[in-house]
Amino acid sequence: MKRLTPLHIVLFITTLFTTLFFGAVHQGVDPFEVLKDLNILKGIPFSFTLLSILGGHELAHYLASRRHGVSATLPYFIPAPNFIGTFGAVIKMKTPIKDRRALLDIGAAGPITGFLISIIALIIGLGFSKAEIHSEISESGSGYLLLGSSILFDILVRIVLNINPKDYDIFLHPIATAGWIGLFVTSLNLLPVGQLDGGHILYALSDRWHSLISKLTIPVLIILGLLGWIGWYVWAILLIILGTKHPPVIYPFLPLDKRRRNIGWLCLAVFILTFAPVPFSGI
Repeated sequence: MKRLTPLHIVLFITTLFTTLFFGAVHQGVDPFEVLKDLNILKGIPFSFTLLSILGGHELAHYLASRRHGVSATLPYFIPAPNFIGTFGAVIKMKTPIKDRRALLDIGAAGPITGFLISIIALIIGLGFSKAEIHSEISESGSGYLLLGSSILFDILVRIVLNINPKDYDIFLHPIATAGWIGLFVTSLNLLPVGQLDGGHILYALSDRWHSLISKLTIPVLIILGLLGWIGWYVWAILLIILGTKHPPVIYPFLPLDKRRRNIGWLCLAVFILTFAPVPFSGI
């Protein structure tokens, strides 16, 4: 079992603080008042839920890596001065992955785990959320950061709140907000590019298809940027910098079994269900 390093601890404590801070702000606390009178504790529901999702995702990668004899670090949390207080978490694999089976197991473990925790968070959080009929202010989006929708989010809203999400403004409880972010992060990780989780899974299924789809994803993101959220431009540039290629496994001739191929298709379904073409709008 790997040990926590001082860097792990410092990054986690810093990320805990930043997610608590912005979680309190989401609760209506003035940013300049967060550190007074223990106001920062109001950010606990958001921070705890989000860190559980991100930590569960990376810990699943870590455990799958260990199961296949791949040396990997424990998760590093990354603090950030953005509206959620973090850029997520990562692990670093120190040895090559031996075969497609291990690659698929490691690549799929994180998204599936994060996906399941996010669903639980959304079901609980939506139960505490409020919904109101669309207003003129909400339709304009002026002064508000509006979260986009995915197929799964709409389904959960219909089930938990028993409403048509197209007709209502939903004011998410912090737990639900963290769950929404969890679904969004899951979809980003499952983009079939390079060495993202989706890239690992696609390469394990077919290295030929990986080469083609990985390259085609970049222009698709640019088109999505033109049609909606400009953040897709940033992702396109970032993925170009990181590269669309995937390193080969040591024993590429070992085939995937049927169960693992089904897991790969399951991850594709998760990507489709969680993808939000316009994740943010408003401000």
